[in-house]
Amino acid sequence: MSLASVGLKPAQQKQIELDTKKKILGAVMDISSYENPNDILALYDEKVESIVVDINGDEVTTDDKGNPVVAEKVNIQKNYRFAPEERLFPVFKFKNDPNSEQVDAYIFPMFGAGLWDWISGYLALENDLNTIKGVAFDHKQETPGLGARITSEEVRDRFVGKKIYEGGKLVSVSMVKGEGNSGLTDHQVDGMSGATLTGKGVNSMLQSYLGYYQSYINKVKSGDGKVALN
Repeated sequence: MSLASVGLKPAQQKQIELDTKKKILGAVMDISSYENPNDILALYDEKVESIVVDINGDEVTTDDKGNPVVAEKVNIQKNYRFAPEERLFPVFKFKNDPNSEQVDAYIFPMFGAGLWDWISGYLALENDLNTIKGVAFDHKQETPGLGARITSEEVRDRFVGKKIYEGGKLVSVSMVKGEGNSGLTDHQVDGMSGATLTGKGVNSMLQSYLGYYQSYINKVKSGDGKVALN
């Protein structure tokens, strides 16, 4: 069994890498036409750059032992066990034109608690660092057809175009109770009928992690006069 496990490990790691990069890309673009895994990995390498920051928004390049820190290898679930001040926070920068200095979207991974188990996600912001470009959610053991709906395109699309700042203050985006609500603001999306607790878990995750990334967002803002948090 141990030999089989060792033999399968490279393939498993490759699949994890593929799944992670698909989710990151999926938060900013439609990759449904890419069927070959190698094409997806090549697209990722072409379009995405990554760094790791700490709670203060400072870049982290090495660990305590001097080993390089790679954003794609940071395990958000394991990091979740530590206090926010001790965590590593990957940032993925998406460029439509890889030869340009222009970053078209910033993608932030997140992790939290759903109704029965964990939920996770990738939130992509336009380069104004305020408008949501897209989201990609995942879950473990949420109720099929209810809480598990957070992974559906229909629910994910609700977040597109919403804002995380209001008057310069971080307010995040929240799922409200029920569906078909009228008068939703730029900071609200419809909830999921029968899955209120999962929605609350998503809200908590977004609020918490946007807070963790806020120092980094502010540093990008201060270094680019074109970024305005309106």
